[in-house]
Amino acid sequence: MAQEPADLASDYQFWLQKLSAWEQASSKETQRDTCLHLSRFQEFLRQMYELLKEMDSDAILERFPSIGQLLAKTCWNPLILAYDESQKIVIWCLCCLMNKAPRTSAESGRNSWIQGLLSHVLSAFRFDMKEVCLFTKSLGYESIDYYPSLLKNMVLSLVSELRGSHLNGLNTQSRMAPERMMSLSQVCVPLVTLPDIEPLVEALLTYHGHEPQEVLSAEFFEAVTEAFLSEKIVLPTSSVVSLWFRHLPSLEKATLHLFEKLFSSKRNCLRRMECCIKESLLLKFALKTYFPYSAPCLTAALSQQPEAIPQGHRLQPLLHISQLLREAVEDCTDGSHRNPFESWFLFVHFGGWVDLAVEELLLREEAEPPAGLLWLLVFYYSPQDRSQQREQSMVELKVLVNRLLKLLRSGPLSAMDLLEAAESPREDPRPVCGQLVRRLLLSLLFWTPEGHAIVWEAVTHMAHTDAVTHEIVGFLDQTLYRSHHLCVEASRKLARELLKELQAQV
Repeated sequence: MAQEPADLASDYQFWLQKLSAWEQASSKETQRDTCLHLSRFQEFLRQMYELLKEMDSDAILERFPSIGQLLAKTCWNPLILAYDESQKIVIWCLCCLMNKAPRTSAESGRNSWIQGLLSHVLSAFRFDMKEVCLFTKSLGYESIDYYPSLLKNMVLSLVSELRGSHLNGLNTQSRMAPERMMSLSQVCVPLVTLPDIEPLVEALLTYHGHEPQEVLSAEFFEAVTEAFLSEKIVLPTSSVVSLWFRHLPSLEKATLHLFEKLFSSKRNCLRRMECCIKESLLLKFALKTYFPYSAPCLTAALSQQPEAIPQGHRLQPLLHISQLLREAVEDCTDGSHRNPFESWFLFVHFGGWVDLAVEELLLREEAEPPAGLLWLLVFYYSPQDRSQQREQSMVELKVLVNRLLKLLRSGPLSAMDLLEAAESPREDPRPVCGQLVRRLLLSLLFWTPEGHAIVWEAVTHMAHTDAVTHEIVGFLDQTLYRSHHLCVEASRKLARELLKELQAQV
């Protein structure tokens, strides 16, 4: 827990004087004094970081004008950098001073100076800085000019070491020790948003060793996740997928972040929701990860674009999908890797087939509804049912569809007659799912000329609760989104008007 500001300010002056004294003398007494104070100084650095991370760079410099001097003296003290977690905490503090969007030459210069200190601290992995300084000066470079290039080169060197190198035509891969991998990942925690560090972050995420346990720190995974979700870094898909595979909390956080975006966006705006889902990369990860046992033929069949199938040729693909799903669901055994809900999630992902099934069921010319379509809809709305329950639901759904179509063809259609026909008799042992009934009614109202005349009255009676109103809003938005189902402009106009009216009520 951070100290009170007054206590921290007093400690700040004490440690600034100590660092100056340690810098000016290199006697054994000075080194001994430094070592005696290392644990206390590290705790002070941690307290400073807790305070600095809550402030922007301008506020930090106003509060602590000599903070750069204090951190620079710390960076050049090898005893401090070698002690426990001091190196990592110093880097955290330095990153707090970085101006993310420099507006003046002074701010840009300060950023370059901080980069120089960061590259010096990172160089503890690879180089003796005195030798580096002598070498660069002999080439005519000033250290402040050389540090940004040093940082980039150092990152490239580490990336090369992580990914392996090709020497003398032979593929020889050198691997870092697990302890060094852990240390390197911890050092990168406050640096993950720096553009020069991104290649190293990607290399760490995609590094695959032979160690039985994770070699990267949890703090590193958390920092990368936070930066990625806040769009401070851009990572290739392979790195993101590797992050989620290696650190489950990162996957959970990404999923919750997506849900928050979906719920905070305009309700039921499917185009915006689709965009958010695609940008999150979770869908691609899920299809590869969570459906490993789905039959390839089922995935291939569902992956087709339903709207690309001409009218009059849609029934056979639907029946084929129904057969594949039924085999996958009802042929599951206790020892099988497959799970009915895995097939259901896969089916839900390709939801356009449900729209097609409803359309074929209601606009058909045949006397009897195809059993395959009945099974698809019952499975979609009640995936938890067992085979016998599903068969009973199919019987009830068949009776309901025939009742609705008979009413549609019998003459002028009234809203109340339609709603009464949709109600299941009280003696029915297993009434049709309410959501499925409403889906059939709404589809009938919007996809037939007879339904257009009574749609306002029917929807007014149906939307008797907020939950049902939201459900109808979702249907309308979905119908407009998949506008190939609405054959005439009158239907589209009606759906837009009704959607606007209902959205104003919820």
